[in-house]
Amino acid sequence: MPGRGRSSFTKRQKEHTRQQKQRDKAERRIQRKDEPSGTSNDFDLDELQRHAAEQAAMFRMGDDDADISSIPRERNSEKTEP
Repeated sequence: MPGRGRSSFTKRQKEHTRQQKQRDKAERRIQRKDEPSGTSNDFDLDELQRHAAEQAAMFRMGDDDADISSIPRERNSEKTEP
């Protein structure tokens, strides 16, 4: 048997990549188990709240809630029946 066909080669290649993915996945799973819980997040709650406040200030959210009634709305001239 001097050579194998192309389909045999691609099958072996696919099987090799599948096994490699399984090994990588198992390695990541083990790393997650070894990490102490609660430290996987880079941001703590205080930092997230501070960032949200900065974003709200940047877009001036919360200041003009009283003016929401002045926003024009689209009205449908056709009535839809249930």
